Amino acid sequence: MKGTMEIVGTSDEQIVERAQAGDAEAFGEIVLRWERRIFALAYGILGREEDARDATQETFTAAFRNLSGFRGDAKVSSWLHRIAVNQCITRQRRAKVRGETSLEAEQEDGGAQFASPSEARPDEQTEGRERSEAVRRAVNSLPPELRSVVVMKEFEDLTFQEIASALGVPLSTVKSRLYTALKQLRMRLEKHGAASAHV
Repeated sequence: MKGTMEIVGTSDEQIVERAQAGDAEAFGEIVLRWERRIFALAYGILGREEDARDATQETFTAAFRNLSGFRGDAKVSSWLHRIAVNQCITRQRRAKVRGETSLEAEQEDGGAQFASPSEARPDEQTEGRERSEAVRRAVNSLPPELRSVVVMKEFEDLTFQEIASALGVPLSTVKSRLYTALKQLRMRLEKHGAASAHV
């Protein structure tokens, strides 16, 4: 109990230092603090709950194995995000080699839906679901390097600097990728809107 109380109010970096020093409970605290955020990031990139769970587990496994590689001058958040993005990209490449697409599999499972207000009228709920589905499809259709930036900025609300640190790229690259990604998303969604109008 004392160890847990000592961890409360301690920075992520200090906790990782404890884990590096052999404190078995310390890394568990990092997992508790970051599991939901890393899962949300993985889910945003991969689009499937099962894949996101696996990528999250692989992220923390890889982080634990590479504890010695964490430098004190870095931020734990950037370190974990970088590992998570790499895990997601690796999973996507493997799926591509096997001829799978997470989007097709997700459609079979019913797809990921953004929550619609329960008070909305049925027609509004349907329209909201269709719009969310269109956004999800558009994000999933982006190349991995663009998709990861969109998810981190628009869904995870990370700063440009945090994204740059997580991806290990210059700030200008992050901004350029986000600009390109949002432009492509706009074009895809406008195309979807035009297609819907002809249905």
